[in-house]
Amino acid sequence: MFRPILLLPFILAACTASPSPAFFGATPQTTTVAGRDYTVFRKQNRVQVIRHGWASPRDRDMIPEHMLIAVAQVTGCTPVVATFQGDSGERRGRITCPRGR
Repeated sequence: MFRPILLLPFILAACTASPSPAFFGATPQTTTVAGRDYTVFRKQNRVQVIRHGWASPRDRDMIPEHMLIAVAQVTGCTPVVATFQGDSGERRGRITCPRGR
């Protein structure tokens, strides 16, 4: 007999953002940009940003820019645009921060 409730823990686990190994130990911070949620992981001057949820091909055009906004919101630092690599689901790059950030 199929019991959908037994799948619930696996479904919920799939909904959380997990960092790549380089960002293990970083505290996740979630923010919303243009109605879409992003999780940002930071280690010193490096960040990883992960988009939550599905995005249509048309929506994906703006997501890289929204990811940079999410990074700035969460860290208070400036993303170094040329260093960001990845796709509309996950990107990594560097930030420059004012002293004390």
